[in-house]
Amino acid sequence: MKVLVCVKQTFDTEAKIEIKDGKIADAGINLIINPYDEVAVEGGIQLKEKGVATEVVVLAAGSDKAMDAIRTALAMGADRGILVKQDTAADEFARAVVLAAAIKAENPDLVLAGHVAADDGSSQVPTRIAEILGLPHINVITSIEIAGGKATCSSEADGGTQVTEVSMPAVISSQVSWNEPRYPSMKGIMQAKKKPVATVDAVAADSKVKIVDLSLPAAKQAGIKIDDDPDVAAAKLSEWMLNTVKVEIKK
Repeated sequence: MKVLVCVKQTFDTEAKIEIKDGKIADAGINLIINPYDEVAVEGGIQLKEKGVATEVVVLAAGSDKAMDAIRTALAMGADRGILVKQDTAADEFARAVVLAAAIKAENPDLVLAGHVAADDGSSQVPTRIAEILGLPHINVITSIEIAGGKATCSSEADGGTQVTEVSMPAVISSQVSWNEPRYPSMKGIMQAKKKPVATVDAVAADSKVKIVDLSLPAAKQAGIKIDDDPDVAAAKLSEWMLNTVKVEIKK
């Protein structure tokens, strides 16, 4: 069984983000595999270790920098990688179109991905890929079992757990609680340098969304402390809410 894992390269979640000339400044920023996709990579590798999968392929769309994310996944234990050259400004629709085309060419039995990217939080791409390819999709999984050409997954649900079974091939996107990704070993890092990575051009796909402007949230302001007798403090709090915060009062 061939497993294909979609990964996205994102900023380190600990990085300090700065805006310059209306764009996110990436100078000096450490780039990593999207943490949710890293969980999907680990899931694919574990399926191979269990003898369920025979090959784990890693797929990324983006600039040449995304090769680092692919190599990290290969160092973890994936077998080979594919980089689809695409403008990093592409929106979720365009990204899903080019990834779906690459997936169709590979014809995997199972497509894995993190359910969301840490940088944009849109949680769209896996679902769009499934729709484009006409495949069943299970989201935010926390476990998976493969048997008899079917995938049975547990997923987070409001107030509980949902168990879903789908026929394969299928697209399955994971919650971060599915597993704990391994750290690449020195042996794995050395082996990753010799593993094949194909580079292909993206199919034509125009973005439907254009980012007009970016801005950082307003800096947090210090709170206030009212230290007085209860009746006086209540009056001061009411005055602050009414005239400073300007709480809307509806009758």
